[in-house]
Amino acid sequence: MVAEIQNRIAESFAAQGLMATLGATLEHIEPGEVRIALAPHPGLSQQHGYVHAGAITSVLDSACGYAALTLAPEGHGVLTAEFKINFLRPADASRFVAIGRVSKAGKTLSVCQGEVIGEWGERTETVAIMQATMVTPAPRP
Repeated sequence: MVAEIQNRIAESFAAQGLMATLGATLEHIEPGEVRIALAPHPGLSQQHGYVHAGAITSVLDSACGYAALTLAPEGHGVLTAEFKINFLRPADASRFVAIGRVSKAGKTLSVCQGEVIGEWGERTETVAIMQATMVTPAPRP
């Protein structure tokens, strides 16, 4: 069952053009939790040299969405209904890991919490946190 979920998430992730454009990679998949890694590069920067909030937000939204998808019924997809993100510090690290976790999975809506961890060698700090609601629409014909 876990292998099926991992394959389902990996196939969906591979079909996402934005994650490829950002250079994001799937790092960890388990029921109710997904981690996506992002390495900073000049194409992701904003005017002060930090990684742009849009890039950080995108990988965290995807991590939360995929976490919800791990618990969705077979054949169903997941879409973001809403989210709120707080940045706790500038996105300035040698690597970022976006962690999405399901807080409450429902038939139609799932609530997720997300966190982006910045890594500087052995040191880590939380860069951003998110609360998100994901909708599980009926399968498309």
